[in-house]
Amino acid sequence: MSPTPEQLGYVSDNTTERSANGSLVPGAPEGFDFDKCIQISSLLIDALGLLGNGVVLWLLGFRIQRTPFSVYILNLAGADALFLCCSFLIFIDKTVRFLYSSFVFMATLCLRYISYTVGLSLLAAISTERCLSALFPLWYRCHRPKHTSATVCTGLWVLITLPAVTNFVLCFFKFAPHSCPHFVIVRFLWFLLLTCVLCVSSLTLLLRVQCSSRRRQPPRLYLLVLLTVLVFLLCGLPLGFGDFINNRFQLKSMPRWLSSLLACVNSSANPFIYFFLGSQKRKRREPLRLVLQRRQVTFLCLEMAKHSRSHRVI
Repeated sequence: MSPTPEQLGYVSDNTTERSANGSLVPGAPEGFDFDKCIQISSLLIDALGLLGNGVVLWLLGFRIQRTPFSVYILNLAGADALFLCCSFLIFIDKTVRFLYSSFVFMATLCLRYISYTVGLSLLAAISTERCLSALFPLWYRCHRPKHTSATVCTGLWVLITLPAVTNFVLCFFKFAPHSCPHFVIVRFLWFLLLTCVLCVSSLTLLLRVQCSSRRRQPPRLYLLVLLTVLVFLLCGLPLGFGDFINNRFQLKSMPRWLSSLLACVNSSANPFIYFFLGSQKRKRREPLRLVLQRRQVTFLCLEMAKHSRSHRVI
């Protein structure tokens, strides 16, 4: 079954742009294979990111007691790991060609899109919640529903996965090929909405941190959110906008290999951000487990303070 134009746009996302001679970059030394260098760099970044996100999944899933914030981090690490795994398979397929079935290849691209969108949605949710906690700390600590994090994460996975899988089945098997262009528009509108929410909440949080830093050191949790959002805006954002512009208007705003490589960097950077911020101003480097566990202890102390204040009111 031949793929639809929408799926052909996805396939072209995994091809490296070449010069007129087909393999060499203009101005590069003779024998320099640019495509091979990009593939090797992408594979190394993917492998390193899978290792880091796997450690975070193992620690938060089995070694550390979960808190509302750790639920977001756990789901974000899962989305990043899934994105890197799909990207790893696609880069390997460009060399080995083991995904002979077009269905398997398109399913891998669909999972890649789902994980990318879920990661963006989780970042928007994390940034919004941290913004609310900074602007309304008393309300956030006393009136926040207990299972908000789990509900939001589950809702985002379901909200993004069901339409994407439905569209993939309808378009791939040509049950409703006319729905493919409409899904591209809906997907971009959702992407634009999340980007606006992410930027507004992050800017508000940045202003809050800037004001509080004059009196005392800003909380590292806020710095963690801001740094994670900044990395996404620099590295993850081009993939979403580039896909829409290339597939909808057939314009090359950025080389596809560059946006894919930057997206892999974005998904691989978060574990190292956790470790970097957790080990600042320490005389010795600490394991990632202690860094994550320290954030759990901080949150538990806040919860205990909230309950003690409520008992005093009673």
